[in-house]
Amino acid sequence: MQTVSKSQLKSQLLEYLRKVEKDKKPLIVTHAGKPVVKITPFDQDSKAVLKSLRGSVLRYDDPNEPVGLEDWKALK
Repeated sequence: MQTVSKSQLKSQLLEYLRKVEKDKKPLIVTHAGKPVVKITPFDQDSKAVLKSLRGSVLRYDDPNEPVGLEDWKALK
């Protein structure tokens, strides 16, 4: 994974964005030598998006019933 400082990124932003887009690899932006931002290429794979949601949707047999105490934690 390539890293670049904030000051270097500022002066060559378009070049770095094109590189991330072309290589499909993330870019780590650093400040004082520590990573602060990760720039990643956009992923249009809808399956990956849906996979991250798997198990997060709750199903209720009767939507008019009160929500249980344990379910409130999942809804926050």
